[in-house]
Amino acid sequence: MNVTLAAIGRLKAQEPEQAMTLDWLGRADAMGKPLGIKSVRLAEIDPRLREPDRDKEAAALLAAIETGSFIIALDERGEAPGSVGFANRLASLRDQGQRHIVLAIGGPDGHGKALTEAASMKLAFGSWTWPHKLVRAMAAEQIYRAVSILAGTPYHRV
Repeated sequence: MNVTLAAIGRLKAQEPEQAMTLDWLGRADAMGKPLGIKSVRLAEIDPRLREPDRDKEAAALLAAIETGSFIIALDERGEAPGSVGFANRLASLRDQGQRHIVLAIGGPDGHGKALTEAASMKLAFGSWTWPHKLVRAMAAEQIYRAVSILAGTPYHRV
């Protein structure tokens, strides 16, 4: 199974949020291999729009997503299963033979209708609004946390 964090926009290499995102995804990638998680990566999609446009951003995200992927849209109206619940869902998808899971982060105005309809699941980091850059790092950390829970490491403490 492959896991991709797909986000609208590109961060500069020197931005701390980019460093955190890449660090967490790199850790998850290394730890996930024995668990049947072949790769964990970041895909930055830059539709080069002058103004935010949810529908064009959704089209760009969907064009970058492999056909047959299980799409999880990060959305303020999504469910909040908690870290253990998310880890269990990833394990379940892996065990069912899902080849690719994509966590999709929309642009500043959220997801367009096409992506929302294509998503098999919607997740939220609570009802608060978070900075777009920070959501990447938070999602990457939750991917790492899920992998560490599945690996049985002491990283996640209850």
